[in-house]
Amino acid sequence: MALRLPPFQALPAPPGKDADLLEVPLAVLQPTQLCVGMAEIRSRQQDFTKDDPKEQRRYIQRKPTPLVRSAAGELWMVDRHHRLRALLELDPQATAFGYVVLQLQVSERHQVLEQLHQRGWLYLYDGRGLGPLPPTALPTSLSGTQDDPYRSLVWKLKREGLVAAAPLIPFHEFRWGAWLRSRHLPPFSSERLEPALPAARALVRSHAAAHLAGWIGAA
Repeated sequence: MALRLPPFQALPAPPGKDADLLEVPLAVLQPTQLCVGMAEIRSRQQDFTKDDPKEQRRYIQRKPTPLVRSAAGELWMVDRHHRLRALLELDPQATAFGYVVLQLQVSERHQVLEQLHQRGWLYLYDGRGLGPLPPTALPTSLSGTQDDPYRSLVWKLKREGLVAAAPLIPFHEFRWGAWLRSRHLPPFSSERLEPALPAARALVRSHAAAHLAGWIGAA
């Protein structure tokens, strides 16, 4: 499956360590993607539960969230969906630290989403890879994002060092997931990735994947 995403603007790089950050409730942040990989979320939750609240706070502050702010003050996150949904499920009152990468002069939701769409900062495919859906299909809360097992699979492959990070490319992992969807893999789920891993490992190291950002190649 080839993603029919519009040309994208690279995501702005994070600010320096001394930059002023906004502290905002997770519950008010609106997602820019329809899906997440629940395997990654469950893994991050395990990590969070090992830390005390102060350690969690320091970690979130070291990983600030790029934000788009409308003229009405509403906030959309353009990264960090997995990390922050994991924390939101553990603590609905939790806050995140962020920095504004784009201040819009429009306030209506559909106008905001259209401007984000023009920049390639929306992912409008559902958990089965179907789309693109209209921007209005996006949930208004992180808790409304769907599970995409292919996003979970790519997270696992990245964790194993088989796909390199590309943090400034919007929806980098979803692009890999869409490519893997076009190949034949055994049935699997976010809760049970193992059946697909041998074939997926070989595929992402093959020359057929060389056009994708983050390709590492054969071991």
